[in-house]
Order: sequence, then structure tokens, then C-alpha cells
Amino acid sequence: MLPVQSKMARAALGLGVRELGAAAGVSPDTIVRFEKGEALQARTVAAIRAAFEAAGVVFIAENGGGAGVRLARREDREA
Repeated sequence: MLPVQSKMARAALGLGVRELGAAAGVSPDTIVRFEKGEALQARTVAAIRAAFEAAGVVFIAENGGGAGVRLARREDREA
């Protein structure tokens, strides 16, 4: 997960750094640092990513068109 993907995912979900931090079990400052491009421990990035995925975010890898995110279909998120 790239910092820009975190920003995109937060925007798609309408989450602030406080809400994401609470969902991921990290401080809001950690979210801000990550989104500014600071390196974090792998387990911290994994916790942030897991919080997004639990909320229905699907991460799209760099495939020539740029890395991105999308929301899972409603049926998939509710399953």
C-alpha cells in the first residue's frame, strides 16, 4: 500500500485520520506521517491496510495506469 492509496481510500470511505487510526489501532499522527511519505514499520502499514480492507477497500496495484483503490461491491462488503 502506498501513501497516496491511503489518502484515496480515506476519501472514498469519508474517514478522517482519527477514525482510521482508531480502526487500525494506531495514532492519528501515525496516519499523517504515513500519508506524508514517512517510512513505517511493516506491521503498522499492515494494520492500516487491514482496517481499510475490513471496510471494503480493494487495493489496485501499479499496472501502468498508476496504483489506486476501489470499494468492493456492496454485496461483497456485506457478506
